[in-house]
Formats: sequence, C-alpha cells, structure tokens
Amino acid sequence: MTLKIAIIGRPNVGKSTLFNRLAGRRLALVDKVPGLTRDRRLVEIELGERRLDLIDTAGLEDSDGDTIVSRMRAQTEQAIEEADLVLFLIDARAGLIPADETFAELVRQRGRRCLLVTNKCEGRAGTDGFYEAYSLGLGDPIAISAEHGDGLGELYSSIDEACRDIEEARAAEGVADEGDDKDKPLRVAVVGRPNAGKSTMVNAILGEDRMITGPEAGITRDAISVDLDWQGRPLRLFDTAGLRRKSRVHEGPERLSVVDALRAIQFAEVVILMVDAMAPFEKQDLQIADLVIQEGRGLVIAVNKWDLVKDKTETRKTLEREIERLLPQVKGVPLETVSALNGKGLDKLLRATFSLAEIWNRRLSTSALNRWLSDAVGWHPPPAVSGRRLKLRYMTQPNARPPTFVLFASRPDKLPEAYRRYLINGLRENFDLPGVPIRMNVRGGKNPYVAEK
Repeated sequence: MTLKIAIIGRPNVGKSTLFNRLAGRRLALVDKVPGLTRDRRLVEIELGERRLDLIDTAGLEDSDGDTIVSRMRAQTEQAIEEADLVLFLIDARAGLIPADETFAELVRQRGRRCLLVTNKCEGRAGTDGFYEAYSLGLGDPIAISAEHGDGLGELYSSIDEACRDIEEARAAEGVADEGDDKDKPLRVAVVGRPNAGKSTMVNAILGEDRMITGPEAGITRDAISVDLDWQGRPLRLFDTAGLRRKSRVHEGPERLSVVDALRAIQFAEVVILMVDAMAPFEKQDLQIADLVIQEGRGLVIAVNKWDLVKDKTETRKTLEREIERLLPQVKGVPLETVSALNGKGLDKLLRATFSLAEIWNRRLSTSALNRWLSDAVGWHPPPAVSGRRLKLRYMTQPNARPPTFVLFASRPDKLPEAYRRYLINGLRENFDLPGVPIRMNVRGGKNPYVAEK
C-alpha cells in the first residue's frame, strides 16, 4: 500500500518549501507572501526504499462561509482525512499562537499519526519556539530548516519509522492493498512525440471531441485529465503535450508543457506511449519509454496510424523484435496497434492497459518467493568473489506498484549486476510479470524472520 503523507500548518510556515525538499525538486511555488498555495498538490516521492504520496496543502486558517479561505481549509481537512501520516509544521521563530493549538486539536480528533515539525530552527531565534512546541501534546518536535536543509536526516528517519509502524499495524489488521480497490480510477497518462495522435485517441475513447486536435504539432499544452467508465471500470486519462528532444524545447509555454507532461507520468499508474507506425521507435520514443521505466510505471506501447501500414503481419513482427531489443529492461511490454482517427483497436489497448495495471499491483507470497529463490540458486549459483561464494539467504516483497523485492545476502555490495539481472528475469518469467519495471534491493544480514539461537 502506498502511504499518504500530508504537510499541514498555518500559512507561511514553510510547508511548500518542505514539500519541495522531500520531493527533491521544485514543484510547489514558494514566496514570502502567505497563502500562495491554495489547492492540494500530490506527488509520488521515494524516501529510501519506500514510495509515498506526498500532499502539500493550503495554510490552515479559521474561516466561515463560502469564501476562498474556507474552501482552502476544507481542502486541507480533506487531505488530513485521506492521509496516513501528518507532518504538522509550525514556525519556531514566530512561536506558538492560538491557531496552532486549534489545529493540533483538529489533528488529534482525526486520529491520524502525526509528526510535529518545528521549521526555521536555524540559529538561536527558533530555540524558544522549539521548546514551546512540546505543549501541543503531539510528541517530541523535530527541529529543521526546510530552506537550508538542516535536520532533514532526523525527519527522514522519523518518517521511515512512522511508516513502518503504520504498515505493520495494517498488516496485522489484514488491511487490503490499494490495488484491490476497484472503485478508484486507474490513472493512465498518454504520452509521445508531438503529432503522434494522443488527443485524437483520447477523443475516440471518450466518443466526443473533448480535446482540440489538428494537423499542427504542439496543439496540446496542458496535461488534461478526463474521467470515464470503460466496461464498468473507472478510468482517468491524462492527455499530455508532445515531448520533443530537450534541445528543441524553448523557454515559455512549451517548457511548462513538458513539465506538466512529466508530472502526469509521475502521477499515472500506467503510461501509454504512442508511436507513429510510419516512423516507430525514434530516439525520442525510446527516451520517453526509459523515463517511464525509471519512474516505475507500467508501460504499454500503442502504434498509431496502423490503417496506413500495408504488410501488417510482417510489420508487427518487426516491431515486437525491436521492442525486445531496445527495451530489454522490461521484457514483455504490451504492443497494441490502433488507428486513433478511425477508432480501431482501442478496446484491445484498454484491455492491455488494465491487465498491465493488475501486474503492476501484484504481490507475491514470501513462501513462494523463497521456494523460487532456492531453485534459482540451485540452477545457477552466485559466483565466488575474492575466493568466497556469495550466500543468498532470503527474499521478500515489501511493496508493489511496481513490484519491489528485497534480497538478503552476504556481502550485498559484491553481488554482480549480471546476477541481479538473472534474478529479475527469473522473477519476471516464473511469476508472470511482463511489461512492468521490477526493483530489487540487496541488503546484508541474516533472514530477519529467523530467530537467533
């Protein structure tokens, strides 16, 4: 299950600055003017070996009636409701004010796990505010400076510990993985080079001219999301701007469009890469595919303008061979041929997309993994390094979305990359995991589930 973390607090305490720090890039607007953030912003981040959904919120302010401030507060309260963990941020330099106490009570009422974070603690000016924070009754405060990056190590450790406790509690309660939730729409981003037919295909799926289309490249600028129901299954499609080579992207609207498209990939669960049947797998297509794989998303390739292809059988065989050669890191990527203009092949494409989403969400039992690991080591033992053979002791799957495995081994830093690929390919083949990235982290130590004698 991907846990959600919401950053909350009064206006101008540094929530968006901390959001950008945790995200590792500048996503939220930051300024000295309070109230710059109005909507909730969600991004998937990676802290250590754990993927998390991070939510930036508007500043909490007391307000009644149908005002923008009250709507901003409602957005923040909804974020608290959805969150598994709350980072409650206060300004150590300003010290506590009554609003901090009011909103601390709001967090307690919601019953959410909370980390109290005192920001702006650089220098002596924040010392008094740090100690005042104990009076909120939300545990020991964590002193940081989001702007300067001070104290983030302790914050990361505290987040990791809190997430581990939440995961263990849910596992004990038998909480289902979010991949089993059929009511949530599958998030799918449609990406590709300019003029590949992305908007035309989205219109064809919707059955209406929702997106502006035309022969000119670059008509779409924003990443537009549309919700629909396909054969009883909810789906959220993101139509994105065409991605050109970086050298050809100029300042201004096009650069913003590229950023928006990249965010759509990060937010998606499965990405449909549209390529032109008349010029398939150009360098930019492969760079986009590699970006999708690095982000850990499921990848489906849609070959558009298939109605223009003369020898369809031979061309398809050639394309499938090219995919295997050019994308060896994700063997078995689904390839579907479509004609966006005529609406042909779209049902098959969406079936492949939902099937891939199920694989992307798949969890394997620990017992099955370790039976397979024993066989894999028996078939092909790990090599000896410096005269000593590496021992592979245990394997487990802590996360799905994408499938992520942890392998416990002696001298993990000595495991050859070729042997890691052997194990990943074996997992893909034996557990039927085609077309999705597989992550494998190797750790030292003994089997954590076997008690010491």
